[in-house]
Amino acid sequence: MPICNKKTLLCLAISGSLFSVSYAANANDHHDHHDGEHHESEHRHHDAHVHGVVETNIAQDGDHLLFEITAPGADVVGFEHAPKDDAQKQVLANAVKTLNNPNLIFTLPENAKCTFEEAHVSHNLVNHNDHDDHDHDHDHDHHDGEHHKEHGKHGEFSAQYEYHCEAISNLDQIETQWFTHFPHTHKMTIQYLGDAGQKAASLTPKSSVITL
Repeated sequence: MPICNKKTLLCLAISGSLFSVSYAANANDHHDHHDGEHHESEHRHHDAHVHGVVETNIAQDGDHLLFEITAPGADVVGFEHAPKDDAQKQVLANAVKTLNNPNLIFTLPENAKCTFEEAHVSHNLVNHNDHDDHDHDHDHDHHDGEHHKEHGKHGEFSAQYEYHCEAISNLDQIETQWFTHFPHTHKMTIQYLGDAGQKAASLTPKSSVITL
């Protein structure tokens, strides 16, 4: 079950306040040639998927921390389609296994006494033919536009992690080992929302710690 179903307030913070900050930052970083409100949502969607860039939102509520990561498939496994052979299947399986162990990805200060509680990892690098052969043609006949839209989507991963921290006031920094496990990534954008307010940062392989 996705963590967001259980932690509504945290997820609203992530999808609302944090994302609006992220979008504003992205809008400044990218070209300003989109025309009017009609293209804003589309521009926002495409900005969220940039090869080499992983987005991480972190929300704190009381003694709980919720991480939400969105990563292009190319950053995680080196491709953005369903695995085409056994080697790619193994790469995908290894990536999912790593993503399900956030202690391999983030290091929190020991004196914050944070305990990992739950992970939810998903991706869309699947071959619909593998499990939907019986009505694949039906989809094309009756939902052609929608089906093509689905196939046109970028392959990506989503991961959510929940921690409980007994001394969360000691949470003064977060370090990531993401770049070690997924070297295709050039940058990780961090949006943090907690008792101390909001903070944004960009991490790289040479600068992988955010100070809160």
